[in-house]
Amino acid sequence: MNRRPHAHPPQAPRPVPRPRAHRRRTPLAVLSLLLGLLATVLGPVPGASADADWWNPTARPAPDSQINVTGEPFKGTDAQGNVRGFVDAHDHIMSNEGFGGRLICGKPFSDLGVADALKDCPEHYPDGTLAIFDFITKGGDGKHDPDGWPTFKDWPAHDSLTHQQNYYAWIERAWRGGQRVLVNDLVTNGVICSVYFFKDRGCDEMTAIRLEAKKSYDMQAFVDKMYGGPGKGWFRIVTDSAQAREVVKQGKLAVVLGVETSEPFGCKQILDIAQCSRQDIDRGLDELYNLGVRSMFLCHKFDNALCGVRFDEGALGTAINVGQFLSTGTFWKTEQCAGPQHDNPIGLAPAANAEKELPAGVAVPSYASGAQCNTRGLTELGDYAVRGMMKRKMMLELDHMSVKAAGQAFDILETESYPGVISSHSWMDLGWTERLYKLGGFAAAYMGGSEGFSAEAKRTDALRDKYGVGYGYGTDMNGVGGWPGPRGANTPNPVVYPFRSTDGGSVIDKQTTGQRTWDLNTDGASHYGLVPDWIEDIRLVGGQGVVDDLFKGAESYLRTWGSSEQHKAGVNLAANTASAASTSEWNPFVSYAPGRAVDGDKGSRWASDWSDDQWIQFDLGSQNLVKRVTLDWERAYARSYRIEVSTDGANWQTAWSTASGDGGLDTARFAGVPARYVRVHGAGRGTQWGYSLYEVGVYSS
Repeated sequence: MNRRPHAHPPQAPRPVPRPRAHRRRTPLAVLSLLLGLLATVLGPVPGASADADWWNPTARPAPDSQINVTGEPFKGTDAQGNVRGFVDAHDHIMSNEGFGGRLICGKPFSDLGVADALKDCPEHYPDGTLAIFDFITKGGDGKHDPDGWPTFKDWPAHDSLTHQQNYYAWIERAWRGGQRVLVNDLVTNGVICSVYFFKDRGCDEMTAIRLEAKKSYDMQAFVDKMYGGPGKGWFRIVTDSAQAREVVKQGKLAVVLGVETSEPFGCKQILDIAQCSRQDIDRGLDELYNLGVRSMFLCHKFDNALCGVRFDEGALGTAINVGQFLSTGTFWKTEQCAGPQHDNPIGLAPAANAEKELPAGVAVPSYASGAQCNTRGLTELGDYAVRGMMKRKMMLELDHMSVKAAGQAFDILETESYPGVISSHSWMDLGWTERLYKLGGFAAAYMGGSEGFSAEAKRTDALRDKYGVGYGYGTDMNGVGGWPGPRGANTPNPVVYPFRSTDGGSVIDKQTTGQRTWDLNTDGASHYGLVPDWIEDIRLVGGQGVVDDLFKGAESYLRTWGSSEQHKAGVNLAANTASAASTSEWNPFVSYAPGRAVDGDKGSRWASDWSDDQWIQFDLGSQNLVKRVTLDWERAYARSYRIEVSTDGANWQTAWSTASGDGGLDTARFAGVPARYVRVHGAGRGTQWGYSLYEVGVYSS
């Protein structure tokens, strides 16, 4: 990829011309004026916008926040027909409604105006003494000035995790600065809600998700009202990729609903016993889909009945491990990783306030430093949920899945060539990135400091070039994570205000709300309105190339989504075909004949004798182009094996081979080969038993 200098260096807006002294119009001037008026009556002047100032509302609450961006937001597509703009793949606009309603203070909008929306939680007055969660997450004594509007003395701030960062006008500023897709993850956690001292509602997770979805649509209506009615505002909730593309072409913000919660559909596990069923999963997925949800996490923070999680570090990790015990009756368990990928190290630092919640005599266990992977992967119910999401054309979020669970999810997605896979905020092991891109998935990095973010972007830059994809960011605002701090007024390359947007069409100045004006250099990324400032900081620190990849993010995200919607399950050419094998294990009660591997029943299987050189083959009935073979191994798997093809059943050629099989689900992809016969030939066993396959699939796509 060519890295070229920034095409639009920061410029100050043109000065407003001074009023001229009144002059008497000449007859020629009067004639010109009349002709101009006539042209206005007959039709628009060539080149003039038919919807002038469409981006400005006809009515805005007064008083309200300033936007501090001038110029028309860009519309349309580029010369290749691609949409343009940034994508935030992970944000939490409505998290103030989750966790019992009093963990995140302030609202993203209010019909009563900014003073009602941006005010602190009641228990934080008069000086923050009872801001318990603020104390836990930020340290110190938790004290702060609780007043929001109009002074905003202490919040929002880059290191305040308990105050609203997603006020609608701040999101509007990010949109005006070039963002075109925003994933609004509906979020809560029942255990955090139950142990937190302050709440004004119940802790059921699905109840909170429903409320947050409703509030998202209410916010859309709130913005629409400013612009004259339904459908006229810039904040557009979309439910398919074509709709999203149309919204972006109009220059507006496409908002996608996602879900990030620890026990979706009530699928928690207690002492390793699942508390939900397949029917619960189907009902839950159908309900979420009907609410407009199109992407989701299957696990988050705590192991549940669907999958194990990627650990948290430090004192936060200790606190969450306590929450895991309180929710499930078990602490995290670790093992040696089977491959190069690994989970985050478990936090071992003390978390006294959280540990007080444990029953007498129970303590957080210690962990072997070399065992960095969660023992828990994707469960049978988790497998069912992944397939249920594919059936509904939803996108699976892999961040927060343990390495074992993510690997198993990849196996399932690869057997179906399903592209709907997302890593939205740097919680997937980077070693999975190419596997994600091969499927057609999308990756975004957490909104860290410009130096760290740029460095992480460059680590995967070659892969983005290879697969022709853009990049995204996950702000995770309102997500209790922490955001970029100030680089300082004396940094050698500060953000200089005002500056131009990436497309060059808008001028962005310092953001002001009430009596407070924020400067990224000295305040850091305190709220959502500073996303454009942060992107300018990335340009200065990381270079224009990083920003160029980010500006292609909206197109790449929508390609992943669109490809998921258009996905069709392949036809298994081997289903119920004539089959043969070198050997079949004998059992007087159960048949392990070769046909069991292609009968469509995952409860039956072919099994060979207990020796290395064994094979199973299938007669497809006629010659076909074969490109992909999928294998669902029983515990008796092949460490070394090859896929062989033949047109006559006598002369065989190897189409694919491996010496590092690990069991589970395998997918062999290769250039299309004409074949009537397909053989799986085991050369080396992975166990002391023979080879055993539940199902084999042979595909032309």
